[in-house]
Amino acid sequence: MSLRDLLALDARISSRLRRAERPGPLRTLSILFAHSGDSWFWAIALLSIWFSGGTSAKQWAVVQFVGISSLAALVLVVKFSVKRQRPAGEWGEIYRSTDPHSFPSGHAARAFLIAVLASGLGSGALPAVLWVWAPLVALARVAMGVHYVSDIVAGAVLGIICGLIGLEIYPALFTWLSSWLGFVFW
Repeated sequence: MSLRDLLALDARISSRLRRAERPGPLRTLSILFAHSGDSWFWAIALLSIWFSGGTSAKQWAVVQFVGISSLAALVLVVKFSVKRQRPAGEWGEIYRSTDPHSFPSGHAARAFLIAVLASGLGSGALPAVLWVWAPLVALARVAMGVHYVSDIVAGAVLGIICGLIGLEIYPALFTWLSSWLGFVFW
């Protein structure tokens, strides 16, 4: 099977999952999940956690913020290297105008990174909830027609790998930064 055949299959599967032009509860749910992975939403959430939380909440917020920021830079490098155009469509004009490239999905990468980091840092039900939420965000991006299935798969893999790397390096990195900058992050 050639690359052209794989891309055609990807487009067909993505088209079947699309709900952007079909009114109803599934479309509404897709919109909700598609937006729940937005970076501005997570910036506000992490700032709220930082200001209202204790030491462990501050640590969680800082690690998530650094991870999300680093991942965003990596995703942009890949997007502007690959330059795959988003699927045609009307929904998501803000995404289409600010970022015309679809591969990999930044939302999928961010959602899976958040789930991985929460698993390494969190306790209770939050990691499990985020592992359910992450694939729903990714699938919603296809359902709303702003990504192909291969975009979200690549984004998920990238987010998981970066999250696992982040969990390995953040203690030493934050210790070094704290001593270098002269303050503690949490």
